[in-house]
Amino acid sequence: MRSPTPTRRPLAPAAALPLLGLLLICPGAAVGQIKNEKYAQEDKFRQLEEILPTPNEARTASGAPGRGYWQQRADHVIDVELDDEGRRIVGRETITYTNASPDPLGYLWLQLDPNHFRPDSDAVTTATAPPLGDRVSFGALERLLARRSFDGGVTIRSVEASSGEPIDYTINKTMMRVDLPNPLRTGEQFVFNVAWDYAINDSDLVGGRTGFEFFEEDGNCIYEIAQWFPRMASYTDVNGWQHKQFLGAGEFTLEFGDYLVRITVPDDHVVSATGVLVNPEDVLKPEWVDRLEEAKTAEDPVFIVTPEEAKQNEKSRPSGKKTWIFRAENVRDFAFASSRKFIWDAQGHDVGDNRVMAMSFYPNEGEPLWSKYSTAAIIHTLDVYSRYTFEYPYPVAQSINGPVGGMEYPMICFNGPRPEEDGTYSERTKYGLISVIIHEVGHNYFPMIVNSDERQWTWMDEGINTFLQVLAEAEWEEDYPSRRGEPQDIVSYMRSTQQVPIMTNSETILQFGANAYAKPATALNILRESILGRELFDYAFKEYARRWKFKRPMPADLFRTLEDASGTDLDWFWRGWFYTTDHVDVAIDDVKLFTIDAADPEVKKALDREERDEEPTTLSRARNKDLPKFVDRKPELKDFYNEYDELDVTESDREAFERFLKNLSDEEKELLATRAYFYVVDLVNVGGLVMPVILELGFEDGTTEEVRIPAEIWRQDAEKVSKLLLTEKEVASITLDPHLETADIDLENNHWPPRAVPTRFELYKSEGRGGGNPMRAAREVEEEKEDGDDKTDKDAEEPEGGEDPGRD
Repeated sequence: MRSPTPTRRPLAPAAALPLLGLLLICPGAAVGQIKNEKYAQEDKFRQLEEILPTPNEARTASGAPGRGYWQQRADHVIDVELDDEGRRIVGRETITYTNASPDPLGYLWLQLDPNHFRPDSDAVTTATAPPLGDRVSFGALERLLARRSFDGGVTIRSVEASSGEPIDYTINKTMMRVDLPNPLRTGEQFVFNVAWDYAINDSDLVGGRTGFEFFEEDGNCIYEIAQWFPRMASYTDVNGWQHKQFLGAGEFTLEFGDYLVRITVPDDHVVSATGVLVNPEDVLKPEWVDRLEEAKTAEDPVFIVTPEEAKQNEKSRPSGKKTWIFRAENVRDFAFASSRKFIWDAQGHDVGDNRVMAMSFYPNEGEPLWSKYSTAAIIHTLDVYSRYTFEYPYPVAQSINGPVGGMEYPMICFNGPRPEEDGTYSERTKYGLISVIIHEVGHNYFPMIVNSDERQWTWMDEGINTFLQVLAEAEWEEDYPSRRGEPQDIVSYMRSTQQVPIMTNSETILQFGANAYAKPATALNILRESILGRELFDYAFKEYARRWKFKRPMPADLFRTLEDASGTDLDWFWRGWFYTTDHVDVAIDDVKLFTIDAADPEVKKALDREERDEEPTTLSRARNKDLPKFVDRKPELKDFYNEYDELDVTESDREAFERFLKNLSDEEKELLATRAYFYVVDLVNVGGLVMPVILELGFEDGTTEEVRIPAEIWRQDAEKVSKLLLTEKEVASITLDPHLETADIDLENNHWPPRAVPTRFELYKSEGRGGGNPMRAAREVEEEKEDGDDKTDKDAEEPEGGEDPGRD
C-alpha cells in the first residue's frame, strides 16, 4: 500500500541552492539567561559551571586529581572472635590513622554500623508504615516485631591510646567521635585501640548486609559478617568529615589501609575473608593445603573442601577453636564468612601479570548450581572489567553463598540464589546467580578501588557498576537476559511521576533500584552507543577509572573526565539525565515535501495535470456528472473557454522558457535539472529531555537509510525544530528512534505516516461461577463436597488392588 503523500510544495529555482543542508527552527532568540521573559524556554545546553564545584589544586578542571590531591589512611590490626553459641562478635582493634590533609584534626569520627540494628535507631524510628491490608503473614508479622525488639547495637568496651590511657569518646547513633589528646597535624599518625562486641542479627528475621542463616535440619549457621568493626569515617577535601548517619540506603565512605585480621572461630569452621590466608597450615587439613596449591595452576575449579567433606563437617561439633589470619593491603574495608557447612572451590587465573585466586564458598544446598557457575562467573567478571578499566590488582576474588542476597566488600562478596531442594533450578535462578556474582565481584572496581562516596552518591558505584555488569553479561553468552542497560527497559520508570533526579542523596531517593542502578547505567549505555560511540567512550571511561584508581572521585570528576578525554561537550547530557526528571518523548509532528519547480513548461504542466487528476472527486460532483447539461442542448453557448485548459503548453510558454534558459549559467542549468526531494520534518520535544534524533527513512523502492542528528539540533529551540532532509528517492515512511536507543516513552508518535498500534484481545468463556454472588459460590462448594463424598463411598467399595483415592 502506497504511503500517504506529504504536501508537495514547489521551490523556485533561485531558492534551491540555499536550502541544501538548511536547518529550519522556530523563530526566537537563543536562550542565555536563567530567566528569559522574552523567550520562555529553559536552556537545555546551559553549561554546568554554576553547578559543579570550582576546580582547585586537589581536583582539576579536566577531572583529574590535581597536584594537591590528598587522602587519609587508616591501617588496622584486628582480633575478633565469632561466638557460635551466643551468636556474637567480640573484637579488639588497633587503628593507625594518618593525617595527610592540610588541616589539624582535634577529633576523629568512626562509623558504628551495628547501631543500625538498635530498636531506637533512626532506621527504625523513621521507617514508614508497611502495607498491612486485610491479611498479614505470620512470617511478615514476626519480622516486623523482631526489628523493633532485637538489639544488635554495638557495645564499646574501651577506647584507649596506644599507651593504654583511656580516650574520651561520644556516640551519636551510628557515629562515634574520638577526642584526641592533642591536635593531629599534617603528616602525623595517631594510634589507638577500640574494644567492642555486639549480637549478630538473624537474617531471616532482621535482614541487612550482614547476619547469620540458621539451618534447622542440621543445626548449623552460615555467618556473613560485614560492617562489624568500628570503621574510620572519611575526611575529604570536598566535605571534611563524612559523618552522615547510616539509615540503611546510603552505604559507606571509607579510607584505604592495610589490614591484619585474626579471626577465631570453632575449629570445625571454614573461613573466607578479605585478603590472603597467611597461616593455612595451622587451620586447614593437609589435603586441603595440597588442593589449594593444585588450584593455583588448574584449568578448572578444584574442590578444596569437597561436597562430601562439607556434609560430614555439618555433623561435627567443635572440640576447640582455631584462629585464621588474613592480610589485606590497600583496601577500604574488610568482611568475612564462616561456617562448618562450606564447600570450597578455587581456581588460579591470570589477570594481566597478576595471578588471582578465584574462590567460592557455599553449602550443599547450593549444589549443583554453585560449583558450575560461581567461580566461572568470578573469572569472567575480572576479565571483562579489567579490559574496560584497569587490571584487577588484588590476589583474591571470592563469592560466598549465605543469607545476604547480594553485597560487596574488597576481594569478597555475598550472593544469595540457590536451586530447589531437589537440585533443579529455574532459568531465572541460574541467570540471577550469574548476574549477582558479576555485579558484586564487579564492585571491587567501583567503589572498592575507585573509591566514591556511597553515603552521598549511590549511583556513582551502583549505576556505573550496573553499566559494566551489562557489558559483562553480553560477553557471557548470546542473548543473555539482562534486566537493565537497554534504553527500552527503563521506559516505564522514565514515564512515572514518583521519581527524583539521579543527583539526589542516597537516603532520599524514590524508586531506588531504577534511580540509582538502572537510569545511570542506561545513561552511560546511551552515551556509549548513541552519542560518543564506543571508541571515544571506552577511551574516556578507562581514563576515568585509571585516574581515580585508589582515589576518591566526585560526580564532577566523572563528568569532567569523560568530556576531557572524549573532546565532547556533554553538559547538556549530564544536566538532562542526572539533574532533572525530564524524559525522552520526541514526536514527528508533520512532514512537508518540496521539489524544485521545473521551469520547462512541458514538464511543469504535466506534473500539475497529474496532481489535478489525482484530486478526489466530491460526492456532489460525482452524482452531478450524469445530469443533462443546458449547453449540450444549446451548443451555440459554448466558446473558447469551454475548450481552454490552463495546463496546456502554449507557444508563449515555450518562448518564455527559452528566454529564461539563455540567462542561466551552466552551473545554474545543472541545478535546475536537479531531480531531488526536499523533506522538512517537524519534530516536537514532548518529554523535555533533549537527545540525538535518529531517523530511518523508508523509500518507495523498499530501501532504507538512517539519518543520525546530534542533540545540538535542539540548542536554539528545545521544544520544536524542523529538519530538512534531501533525498534522491521518494520517501514512503519515516521512523524515529528505530533501534530503541533513546528510551523514548511513546513510540506511537514516532512514525510518519502514523501507524495503527496492533493490540490483541483474548476471547474467553464465562465460567458462571462465584463472582459477586456469595450464595451461589457457597452452594457450588457444598455441591462439590457432596460429589466428593459420593466418590469416596464408591472407591471404598472397589476390590483390593483398586486405585488409591488419595493419590494424585
